[in-house]
Amino acid sequence: MEASRLNAVIQFWFVELSSSDWFGKNPAVDQLIKQRFAGLHSALVQGEGQELACSGVNVLSQVIVLDQFSRNIYRDDGRAFAFDDQALALSRQAIEQGWDEALKDDQRAFLYMPFMHSERAEVHEQALALFGRLDNKNYLEFEYKHKAIIDRFGRYPHRNKLLNRVSTDEERAFLATPGSSF
Repeated sequence: MEASRLNAVIQFWFVELSSSDWFGKNPAVDQLIKQRFAGLHSALVQGEGQELACSGVNVLSQVIVLDQFSRNIYRDDGRAFAFDDQALALSRQAIEQGWDEALKDDQRAFLYMPFMHSERAEVHEQALALFGRLDNKNYLEFEYKHKAIIDRFGRYPHRNKLLNRVSTDEERAFLATPGSSF
């Protein structure tokens, strides 16, 4: 795999898109990501590119593809979450190497995002510490919101339907409230 394919991810995510594109549901953005990056996504899922996981930026690119682009490529499909563990492992690798420290805050936030997306409570303890190191209180506030859901339910109820999980009565009541889904 060529490093230029990973560089294109950084250019696209942080230069071509805006922050509203990162967090909103936009079919045009989803389609653009499918067109430009579905091949890279498939390659990374199959384990290609491991030789390029040797710097913060390269790992960040892979994390964005596996964590963020999965959600765009597989919108409204359980496969959107299928690569979260792979992204989390890459994030952990970058943090262990100290590579996250050389990244800008928005870049670090996306390197840390697999921690926020995890359905494991112990991972959210780590996420609080990571997002707390950023000079951006919005990311930390969203982590607190995510953690509260995991602490309460042990999972994200808004994923239940897509993952063919049965919702409890408490989860159904929660999902009927504003702001219950991300």
